[in-house]
Amino acid sequence: MRVISSDTVWIVCPAFNEERTIAGVLTRLIAYGYRVVVVDDGSRDRTRQIAEGLADAVVSHPVNLGQGAALATGIAFALAQGADTIVTFDSDGQHRASDIARLIATLKSTRSDYALGSRFLAGQQRVPLLRRLLLRAATIFTAFTTGLRLTDTHNGLRAFTRRGAAALDLRQDRMAHASEILSEVARSGLPYVEVPVTIDYTEYSLAKGQRASDAVMILLDLFARKLHR
Repeated sequence: MRVISSDTVWIVCPAFNEERTIAGVLTRLIAYGYRVVVVDDGSRDRTRQIAEGLADAVVSHPVNLGQGAALATGIAFALAQGADTIVTFDSDGQHRASDIARLIATLKSTRSDYALGSRFLAGQQRVPLLRRLLLRAATIFTAFTTGLRLTDTHNGLRAFTRRGAAALDLRQDRMAHASEILSEVARSGLPYVEVPVTIDYTEYSLAKGQRASDAVMILLDLFARKLHR
């Protein structure tokens, strides 16, 4: 495994009750030489204790605030550490650490500020039908509300330049944060690019994923945010 020199790259891993997967996720990231901050979002299991033995930093929320809030905390922490590049990476084991280098390289080669992972650009076929339908609906909604033309709008693997990360104003704490990030990308006017990545679906990651009923709550959260802007 090639170790990447990445002193100015920070990986942000939001985590809530991920004791089953967090050690493996962090071990793989560390093997590539990345600095990692885990945001323990009020976990009730051993997530924080495991992360403290592996990650470069652990920031804890006293109660569960939601993945959006965890990402906002982690991004703010990484910026405070002087990060030039920030990558968001789920803690449930569905992302591949080997994809991060491609995201970062594409940021540089295209001079973009946002590299957004897409499971569909690589021709990945093993997306469960319900998940595929939800993702398709999300891409249509995103195109309608933001003007962004994307193939995958709810992928937690993303890379930002420092400028791009600093331009994000994240207020959605919970389910709507993925759509909000894209709204913020559009609002910033900064360049973005999609990059093919692989999602490794497991029974565990699918069980923690969004359900069809969540889509209604996401829409309500987003409309409420627009009213308060």
